[in-house]
Formats: sequence, C-alpha cells, structure tokens
Amino acid sequence: MSDTTILDEVAAASPPAFPARGRRVVLGKLTLTSRFLLSPLAGYTNFPFRLVVREVGGLGLATTDLINARALLRGTPRTLEMIETSAADAPLAVQIYGADAREMAEAARWLQDYGVAVVDINMGCPVHKVVKGGGGSAMMCDPSGTVGLVRAVVEAVRIPVTVKMRLGWDEHNLTAPFFAREFEQAGVAGVIIHGRTRAQGFHGHVNRDGIRAVVEAVARIPVIGNGDVRNIVDAQTMLRETGCAGVSIGRGALLNPWIFRDLACWERTGQPGPRPEYGQRIDFMSRHLYLLAKQRGERFACLTFRKMANWYCRALRVGRDVQQRLVMLATLADFEDIIAELRDQGPPPSWHHGPEPQVPVPRGPIERW
Repeated sequence: MSDTTILDEVAAASPPAFPARGRRVVLGKLTLTSRFLLSPLAGYTNFPFRLVVREVGGLGLATTDLINARALLRGTPRTLEMIETSAADAPLAVQIYGADAREMAEAARWLQDYGVAVVDINMGCPVHKVVKGGGGSAMMCDPSGTVGLVRAVVEAVRIPVTVKMRLGWDEHNLTAPFFAREFEQAGVAGVIIHGRTRAQGFHGHVNRDGIRAVVEAVARIPVIGNGDVRNIVDAQTMLRETGCAGVSIGRGALLNPWIFRDLACWERTGQPGPRPEYGQRIDFMSRHLYLLAKQRGERFACLTFRKMANWYCRALRVGRDVQQRLVMLATLADFEDIIAELRDQGPPPSWHHGPEPQVPVPRGPIERW
C-alpha cells in the first residue's frame, strides 16, 4: 500500500481521527508523553534498538525482552545484559516471567532498586519453554494462582505494575476480561492485551471485539491494544473499535521505526510526519549496528544484526545480493562497504511508488516454539 493510499483511507475515515484525542496514558504515578508503546520482541527490542527508536521520537514507553525472574535474581550475565539501560532509554518497563510468586515479587523489588519505571508481568508468551514452567500464557489457565501472583508483585513495589496477556488460552477460554477485572482490584496500573489466543499464536487476525471486552471489563485502569498495527490506519482502527487507551506496536516498528513519530504527529496535527528519506533509513540502520558494537563488541554486533537484516532489506528494497551480504555480516568494515554502495546507488525505482512492505509473522506449530 502506498503512502498516498494510506492517507486517502485516513481522510475517508469518520472523524475524529483518534478517539479522545489528547488523552494521556497514566500508569500509577507515571504519565506517558505518548500513548504509543514499543512491544517487547525477544532478540529485537534490545537496548541499542530502543535508543535509536527513541531518537526518532514519538515513543511513550518501551519494554525489554522477556526476562526470567529467577535468572535475574541469580544475576546471570546474559540477563543483566538484557536489562541494560540508560537515562536516554526512559521510561522503561522490564517484562518478567515466572510461576513462583515469591521469586516474581523479589525480582520486581530488584528492578525497582535498579531504577526501572514499570514492571510488566508476562502472561501472554506462547513459547513452550516458557509455558511448560507455568509462565507466559499458561498463567491464563490458573485463575486463583495467577491473581495471587500478580497481587504479590503489586504489593512488593511502589512503581507501577502492568500485565501483558492474550485473550485467553483458546477461543473457548477467553479469560482476559475476568483477569483484567481481578488485576484492577489487585492494584495493577494497566493491562496490555494482544488480541489473539495462545492457540492462535500469531496466525489469523486480531480480535478487536475481544480487546473491547477487556476495555469494558475495567473501571479505571488503561487498557493498551496490541496486534496487527503496522501504520496509521491500523492504529486508528484499533483505537476506534476497541476504545483502548493506547497502542503497543512490535513488528510494525521493526519495519518502520518512524511509526511512533508519525502516530504522535498525526494525533497532534492530523497529518503524519514527512516520510523518512532513503538516507535517513540508512543512517538509522548504521546507528543501530554501531550501538550494538559499542554495547558488546564487533563480533556480537554483527551476529545480532543478522536477525534484523531482513527487516532493513524489506524497508530499503535492496536486491538479493545485498540481503545475503547483510545476513552473513562478519565485520564492521564489510558493513561500511555495503553502506557506501547503497548511498552511491540511491533509492531503487520502487522507493516512492512501490507497495508497502509486508510484516512477516512466525510460522510453524505453537507446540514447537
């Protein structure tokens, strides 16, 4: 879909463009500057990526990769690396998972002392290694135990506690509205709801009616909608049809890190910001890689960057040759050579007129995740 098509759809939509324009998202004592949030995506939304997205602008809150509460308390090097942050990476939520209420409460206290703004409890992850231990989506199958765990975490800290969950385990067990009501009574500051069940994984379409049911189940706390938001029209639809207070975006931000800036600008002025130039996208990609290198060194940066290479190639619409070189990247010198070639060649003919790149989603049976 071209930019012109997107704007045409927006113009044709029923006003106002955003319901309750100007309404702020308040999590406990924390008021967000924007109601557009970066969702946690394992292996992608690390410290360097969060920093470059924040530099673009428009982001209200970012959340770390999924953190094992027990590993955090043990201080494992990999876990401590995953929660690395700075003053420029604020406000930050750290998402933790686990099935032991005592460990989860202790991990929340540790994070409060560490200085994070929000503790987010994951009860939506469908991955088998998380679910088999009673964490993630499995928590939706244990009402009393889950509510008790969440209450223990809330009572352990002074900072806001949020919960990220799915609609339920499957279409026959849509328990999210029940949990949202119980969590509000337990003192949770907000709920982020992904509009699919655990059985769906990332297949099918987001159920916005299901998200609306969660919004209507609570009295005061904000409910943040999540799932299938890739552009302004998607965000408008999510807000209008669900009544949610804000939108959390994951894969859409990997493909277009300017989405938060565009949404904040559009909500404020009625128009998105200017489309990023080809050179700006190259600059973003370069800064991301060099921040990775600064964090963990050249070899780690190149290996980590390979996971993002396909996203950047989709956005830049480069040929297969460049794509293969980026997904096999070994040194910063190799990267500089590729960047120099891209700058010399300039944007491809389809840059201004081609279809909007599509956001890929995971494949394969959930049982093997």
